[in-house]
Amino acid sequence: MTTEKHRPRRALSANAVGIALVAPLALFLLATFFIPLGGMLFLSVDDRELGKVMPGTVAALADWDGAGLPGPAAFEAAGRDLVEARKAKIAGTAARRLGYEASAWRTTIQSTARALPRDIAAVTDWKSTLIAADDAWGKPDIWQALARARGPLTDVYLSSALGLQGGQDSTLYVNVLARTFVIALSATAICILLALPAAYLLASVGPITANLLMMALLLPLWTSVLVRSTSWLVILQKNGIFNQVLISLNIIDTPLELVYNRIGVLVALTHILLPYAVLPLYASMKALPRSQMQAARSLGAGPLNSFFRIYLPQIVPGISAGGLLVFILALGYYITPLLLGGQGDQMLPFYIAYNTLQALNWGLAAALASILLIATVILYALYVRLVGVQRVGV
Repeated sequence: MTTEKHRPRRALSANAVGIALVAPLALFLLATFFIPLGGMLFLSVDDRELGKVMPGTVAALADWDGAGLPGPAAFEAAGRDLVEARKAKIAGTAARRLGYEASAWRTTIQSTARALPRDIAAVTDWKSTLIAADDAWGKPDIWQALARARGPLTDVYLSSALGLQGGQDSTLYVNVLARTFVIALSATAICILLALPAAYLLASVGPITANLLMMALLLPLWTSVLVRSTSWLVILQKNGIFNQVLISLNIIDTPLELVYNRIGVLVALTHILLPYAVLPLYASMKALPRSQMQAARSLGAGPLNSFFRIYLPQIVPGISAGGLLVFILALGYYITPLLLGGQGDQMLPFYIAYNTLQALNWGLAAALASILLIATVILYALYVRLVGVQRVGV
């Protein structure tokens, strides 16, 4: 009876210990992964910059239908907001936000803020004053842009990333996203093709040889990606070691173009990501008993028939796990395509970094990163649906 009474209490105590052990890891993931990820997703639709700098203008345009020019109250609110923004030295924030809509309006905001008189009470006609400072205020386009930017949420960043804004460069990021997936898939296919014989060799040799080969395989992982990419740049350039060897062997007469193009990017990516494809395959192959292939041979199956009907189906989880790992890692590479690729070989992380560090368009950078994340998750879900979760190696 005493044992039965204490059993629920012991179960609760065990659950509390388990929760206490898992809590630090959960808090670490929350602080370093889920909160930053949620912040990035929110930043792609956040649009409160203009409202902080020009609150009166945002309020005045709240009920405007967007046809023609707004009323005198909107002109006065815009003028007063720009004067206050100039005093607080934050007019550049509004100029940057309007510049996302059209680069000319960045200049319009800045020049107007400088041209407006310091004495607000002396201004009697704000409409004429703003138009005199810049004639763009006499056209509805800039007012429509201000209305679109009043926030607090917007779809302008996602629309630009998905090519829905129109214009000459409207499909730029869509094409870059497609290029990113093509390069990642190409690197994945090459890594899997090279990983199959490498993993088979590791699984077939003795323990001492396998340990030496494993060290050789893992040794590149101890070197930074920047160093490895730069090394390939030295090796593959026109006067590099590879071309010099081919010329000395009379295989080619003129150096091959192996850098600043897709070839250099795929060579370096394959070298960097190959261990991530070999290790899951090696684990799958090592778990298979050799007696299966011997039994297949004893029953009359040839080497190819035994491989494709007995061996290959059982290592599909290793192929799937290695392929997914390589593919997802390849999507996020920035340094390698930057050093070894041409203008037509830059992947989406390059444009994310550009909008973050140079253009300072953090909303667009967050939208591009969010689209890359969502597209990767969708492809992963489709792959698991087609292949089956048991055969993905998870």
